[in-house]
Amino acid sequence: MKTIQKFVLALCVAFAAISGAHAAGGNAIAWDKAPGKTNDLVSLQNGAKLFVNYCLNCHSAAFMRYNRLQDIGLTNQQIKDNLLFTTDRVGDTMKVNANPNQAKEWFGAVPPDLTLVARSRSGHGGTGADYLYTYLRTYYRDEAKPTGWNNLAFPNVGMPNPLWELQGEREPVYEERVEHGHTTQIFTGWKTVKPGTLTPLQYDQAVGDLVNYLQWMSEPVQNARVQIGVWVLIFLSIFTFIAWRLNAAYWKDIK
Repeated sequence: MKTIQKFVLALCVAFAAISGAHAAGGNAIAWDKAPGKTNDLVSLQNGAKLFVNYCLNCHSAAFMRYNRLQDIGLTNQQIKDNLLFTTDRVGDTMKVNANPNQAKEWFGAVPPDLTLVARSRSGHGGTGADYLYTYLRTYYRDEAKPTGWNNLAFPNVGMPNPLWELQGEREPVYEERVEHGHTTQIFTGWKTVKPGTLTPLQYDQAVGDLVNYLQWMSEPVQNARVQIGVWVLIFLSIFTFIAWRLNAAYWKDIK
């Protein structure tokens, strides 16, 4: 009985933690719509490259093996040449060698595993992909924070901007408005402090590719599942028509 009580308590704590994370990280601004192109192999391949180069240094994807990237059109040799670190093998899972204790000291918490992040971050504001697409595009410089960075989608975020070299440095622009006798600041856009190596349009496209990959990684069989579902619906439609005509033929002589 005590074991069951402990299990239920653990579930409640986990639910509260997830809810708190959503409240802290997902409700600050409206989420933008992610591209959602999980069947675009070029986009997925570029997203995989960005994930390995910019995310896998701190975050792991412990439920994904490198050789699963063959599903997005890469060969084992391409994976070895372009996406593997020196000590990794193509059959290994995407784990990092960072010390969890050091990571917690640097960022205030151990960086979470990202295998299922595109599914776990969904909420009333949209899908998990929408959240990630917004989150990775709303970093800004904030010298008051220990890392020097903050985020509109996740205020007081502990992680610095991993793509700052691509995006550059920006500051949010606010406009003061008086509503119901109270002055509020409304976010209206961005001011570029230091340009990155990509233009804003190129950066949005790169983030879209990365989010597409994260969305695909959270459920690699989703495209096949959708295709099978379409054929199942077609079969059921045809079978329903045949059953309807058979039923009519069977009862035609019965008044």
